[in-house]
Amino acid sequence: MLLMQATREKQEDLALIDSFGRRARKLRLSVIDKCNFRCNFCMPENPEWLPNDKVLSFEEISRLVRIFSLFGVDRIRITGGEPLVRKEIERLIPMILAVPGISRLGLTTNGFFLAEKAKALKQAGLYSVTVSLHSLRSSRFSQVTRRDSHEKVLEGIRAAKEAGFESVKINAVIIRGYNDDEILDFAQFAYKYGFNMRFIEYMPFDGKKMWNTDKVVTGDEILGKIREKYEVVPLEREAGSTAMNYRFVDGGGEFGIITSISKPFCSDCDRIRLTADGKLVPCLFDNHEYDLGHLLRSGADDAEIASFLKSKVKLKAPGVESLIKAGSSLGHVRPMYITGG
Repeated sequence: MLLMQATREKQEDLALIDSFGRRARKLRLSVIDKCNFRCNFCMPENPEWLPNDKVLSFEEISRLVRIFSLFGVDRIRITGGEPLVRKEIERLIPMILAVPGISRLGLTTNGFFLAEKAKALKQAGLYSVTVSLHSLRSSRFSQVTRRDSHEKVLEGIRAAKEAGFESVKINAVIIRGYNDDEILDFAQFAYKYGFNMRFIEYMPFDGKKMWNTDKVVTGDEILGKIREKYEVVPLEREAGSTAMNYRFVDGGGEFGIITSISKPFCSDCDRIRLTADGKLVPCLFDNHEYDLGHLLRSGADDAEIASFLKSKVKLKAPGVESLIKAGSSLGHVRPMYITGG
């Protein structure tokens, strides 16, 4: 009995566990805050970019990933801003995958540079690609992103599929009065071409602070709309997953619905985030962040960084679920481009 207890305590020493018993296994890693799009529900009118010397180098990122991995963090998703804006991003991928224990490495992108980079990313070892595509209509896409790049993004999605990634997903934030009339179009896109479509409830991370609950299209509404045309069956939810996933009964692709507002999944959240300048964000819906980058650059050794990391993950907030249950109003937290998707 004592041996089992000692083993259990040793395992907990080697894990990032918060005060609610949730263990962090996934890291969302922002490599740059800059983006070549100006989506009006993401970017402020005049974004203030980090100075280049504040952005972590690939070597600094790799060192932090190695420390994260010591605690059992084994799945990493590279985000931005727009990560493909970062020069030589392909060089970072094998550096991360060389860290013992990292089992999966994905990347979320707006797709603009994907056609030209997909093959190199796959050859570098990238496992999956997720493309943000919030409209299938060219004119609407241009209006929202303030870039006439719809066909270029679609070309990037096709290139990702041809490159042979293990997974190609497409994210669409569904906003009432903006693109909720495209839900069936997105579903058809997944069904016809075999993609994994992800429908995301609108969250309070927009740069212009336009968010309010009236603009939220709930997961139940999205699923109901899809079932008007398609017969679908639910898939088993993996612990810690952000989505409820479904497949079309008679073939085609799959889709997931991320219900961050109407049915949060905070109770088994296993994600933490790192900003491009090295700030740890334990909870997306909480304003607290902790400066690993400063610690790293001030000469701290790995043991000091690891101790700091473990202590700050312990402070992870309960999440948006507790705010909703308490009847608290959800205000703007931070623009999404700062922490990535």
